[in-house]
Parts: sequence; structure tokens; C-alpha cells
Amino acid sequence: MASRRGPDLPYKVVAGVTPWASSWIVASAKMHAATFAPEPPKVYESFLDVLQERPSFAVIVVNAPVGVVDNSESGSRTCDRQARALLGRRGSALHNAPTREQLSGTAEATGEGIDAVTATLLPRYREVAAEMSPYRQRIVYEGHPELSFYQLNGDKPLRRSKKIEAGNFERRTILELRMPGADTIIHSDLKRVPLKHLLDAAAMLWTARRVYGHAAMRLPKDGEWDSEGLRMELVY
Repeated sequence: MASRRGPDLPYKVVAGVTPWASSWIVASAKMHAATFAPEPPKVYESFLDVLQERPSFAVIVVNAPVGVVDNSESGSRTCDRQARALLGRRGSALHNAPTREQLSGTAEATGEGIDAVTATLLPRYREVAAEMSPYRQRIVYEGHPELSFYQLNGDKPLRRSKKIEAGNFERRTILELRMPGADTIIHSDLKRVPLKHLLDAAAMLWTARRVYGHAAMRLPKDGEWDSEGLRMELVY
């Protein structure tokens, strides 16, 4: 297998990233011409560690907000509304992104107006917010596992939640059918990481491959930017 060392590597590496507890699960793959070769997933302690991986990832699709509205008075993001409409019955799995006020800590410490899932993940989202800039959006894209699985499933929403065994089976089956090398991620040695998070990371990697190949779809189609010049969009 080719080494990542050296300045003239014959391949690029793309990554799907999802938060887990106080860390990040990263599923990566080498890309060379038509070759797509997933690697065993890794746990990174911070989002900055992901950005500082060497050689650098050519594309990162992260399951975390990137561009956000300033405050609750600004309303929800267009990409969130469009994604929920696209996902139909699975749309409830996609929560509104926190606002810039909530990410900066100027909103109530209890996370007023934030759902329970987003409140739990807020520390991870703040890591992303601290490192993002318009320049980094050439590499870092925001995705969501449900959108990735929607595309993998022939542009149809999944039937079951990942919170139940049948939902994990549905996701694993789709990945094994559609994504070459998915077993490398699904059956990795990271036994302490719940299967649902490995499946999410694999789905994000699938979208990273599509971004790299200029095949990904964007929500919304017409670009929207936040007050810091970051695109407010979801890719899948």
C-alpha cells in the first residue's frame, strides 16, 4: 500500500467526519483516478487535529454546522429547511443549526432554544466554528448522514432510525451494496465506537468522494452566506 509520506503522493485522501462524545470519528479513503480505497477509521481528539493531518485531506465532509445565522431573529437556514423537506419522514433527524450567538457563548449557557441533541454536541460545533474561515471552505464542507444515505438509497429517505437495530442494519446493508470497501470502516477495530457512528462516518466519506469528483448536490442551489462569509449549505 502506498505511503502517505513524501511531497509527491500519487493519490489524494478524502475524509468523512462525525462527532462522537468529546472526539471525532474520521473515515478516510485514498483517491487515485477511478480507485477509491477506504482506510480503517480513526479517532481524533479535536477538529483541529483533523485539519492538521498530514498529508492534508483534499476534501472533508463534516457532520457539523459550518455557516450559520447570527441569532434566532434571523430564522433557520434555508439548507436545513430544504433538507428536511427532501428527507420527508426522516427529516426530523436533521436539527436546526445553532446560531452564531449560541456558538460564541453569548446566548444563555443552558442553550435556550436549542434541542437536546444540538445542546449535547455544542462543544464539538464550537470547535468547528473556531477553525472555520471562507478560505477553508475550499476543503471543508458540511454534510449530514441522512442526506448521504438518501443519495445512497436512490434518492429515497431511509425507513428506520439509526437509534434502533433495524435502522443500523438498513444503513449497513446500503453501504455494503453501494460503497466499495465499506467493510473496512464498518468492521474496524474501533470496538468502543458505537456502530451508528461508524455508519455515519462512512456515509460522510461517501459524500466526500462525491465532492471530490464534482458530483455532489448542494442545498440550496443558489448560494447563501453568513455574516462571516461562510456558505450556509449542505452537500450530499
